[in-house]
Amino acid sequence: MNVLMILTSHSELGDTGNKTGFWLEEFAAPYYVLRDARAEVTLASPKGGQPPLDPKSDARDAQTKATERFKADKDAQIELTATKKLSEIVPEDFDAVFFPGGHGPLWDLTEDEHSRRLIEAFWARGLPIGAVCHAPAVFRHAKGSDGKPLVADRRVTGFSNSEEDAVGLTDVVPFLVEDMLKQNGGLYERGQDWESHTVVDGILVTGQNPASSEAAARELLALLE
Repeated sequence: MNVLMILTSHSELGDTGNKTGFWLEEFAAPYYVLRDARAEVTLASPKGGQPPLDPKSDARDAQTKATERFKADKDAQIELTATKKLSEIVPEDFDAVFFPGGHGPLWDLTEDEHSRRLIEAFWARGLPIGAVCHAPAVFRHAKGSDGKPLVADRRVTGFSNSEEDAVGLTDVVPFLVEDMLKQNGGLYERGQDWESHTVVDGILVTGQNPASSEAAARELLALLE
């Protein structure tokens, strides 16, 4: 199994002067779920190289078994410093794609043409596509073969409006993930704030929040297997 994992290259949290990027748990948990299943994982980002880490995801109260494992894993740390550029990725080399969240994807992966084309290529081949928390934002411009939004009439989830409000960023982010999914015709579902909630519709796997990252990766793996 060859899985492509795409991370953000965006580090600025709007015009707040604060930093953002990818959320550590949402990368680490899926990474180890896949690696422990003997999948080959290739990391990529729009700019390549080291993707920016959201500093809040590195806080003590945000740590999990997966993040602690990553911090002790020198090989994985080195791998993360050398993500491939999205423009160099050949979708036919992979069996599935997974997008970790963090606020960064709202600004770059959402609008990145290489990301959109990769998503549409995986979709056309019927291969699993996963995204967690803010990462379902990457489906904003993606289309199915019928020209409709990829999420139209599909059961999906993603970071909820109430969760965004709870972190005080409703007026900072360029759009709300929940609203966008609904506007694109997605059949949005949600669980309790901050609790694991994952939705699978065909080859599409989405997770609501950081707590959903491991479960979303396991659902992706189940589709692969």
